[in-house]
Amino acid sequence: MSNRDFWKIVLFSSFISAGVVFFFLRWSSPPSTQAEFAQSSGATFDTPLTEDESINIRIYESRSRGVVNITSTTLEYTWFLEVVPRQGVGSGVVIDKKGHIVTNYHVIRDAERLEVTLYDKETYEAKRVGIDPINDIAVLKIDCPEEKLYPAQLGRSDDLKVGQKVLAIGNPFGLDQTLTTGIISSLQRTLRTDFGLIDDVIQTDAAINPGNSGGPLLNRRGEVIGINTAIFSRTGESVGIGFAVPVNTVSRILPDLLEHGRVLRAWFGIQGQPLSPRLAQALRLPVEEGLLVVQVESRSSADQAGIRGGQRRVFFGNLPLLIGGDVIVALGGQSVTSMEDLASILEDKRPGDRISVVYYRGQKKIEKEMQLEGTQGQGRFRF
Repeated sequence: MSNRDFWKIVLFSSFISAGVVFFFLRWSSPPSTQAEFAQSSGATFDTPLTEDESINIRIYESRSRGVVNITSTTLEYTWFLEVVPRQGVGSGVVIDKKGHIVTNYHVIRDAERLEVTLYDKETYEAKRVGIDPINDIAVLKIDCPEEKLYPAQLGRSDDLKVGQKVLAIGNPFGLDQTLTTGIISSLQRTLRTDFGLIDDVIQTDAAINPGNSGGPLLNRRGEVIGINTAIFSRTGESVGIGFAVPVNTVSRILPDLLEHGRVLRAWFGIQGQPLSPRLAQALRLPVEEGLLVVQVESRSSADQAGIRGGQRRVFFGNLPLLIGGDVIVALGGQSVTSMEDLASILEDKRPGDRISVVYYRGQKKIEKEMQLEGTQGQGRFRF
């Protein structure tokens, strides 16, 4: 290698080394992972509310002031006959400027003292105005300034759809002014209570817990479509199966509760036994389904219409029966196969109404129109 070639190589290597040094000096080092996380955690998202969120907020702000907390005090006795007060909590909804509040009957049942707490934490003593144990509805009244009362708007429950959005406001576990949301899970459920059956009950998955009872179930317009009344749960807490008394039922019975303190119902006045094909064959009856009349109460609707009860006691297997009575198969154009059917048909009837009835007396079919009577002493299951 000549001296000239040697210096060429040295000069070329120097240029390369200088270029590498310049590259690393100019290249900025990447940020550390810690710095990157710090920058990310401080970021904010200026995202507008969704339409659904806006509806929830609007309904809560406009309707929550009309939902009250109800405290009921009952008296219990110890083993030593000492009186011990026990308190329970529930919810209610203001329905007018006079201070009337709708809640569940089971919220105030057996209460010696009732107190209502409004949205502003003011508490007032309440008195009973009317009760309807069959539909688990009660009306209370408080005396307070009108400007403190924010009545709810009652809607309709006959046009509801499964899947429709609903909202519940109440006081679960004493946590007042709580909002939960969900959908209508099913319609036309039947709910059995200690006092009978509630028809057309609304099923929802909106969270309903102890303390929600008596509070409103609302649609997306903020209208009351039901009164939350019960849950299906093995633990006593919400599992997504709640029930509400439909507002149409509440609207129908409210006038009676406000005026009379109870619902004026028609009194059919029978005790009956559901007819099965096997029983019908044993009794040689011309129909296989219906309601076998066992007993007719004096001066009742059935008694006035000439319907007859049984006269002869027999045993059908291990079941004692009074046979020989009429078999009711239809009332008001609807088939009757049980006492529950009878109660459901008569639920929206009043004393003085007329209704068609179809029954068999032996082999003879009888169709007639009867007038429904009322009574002042209606018991729990008097139909």
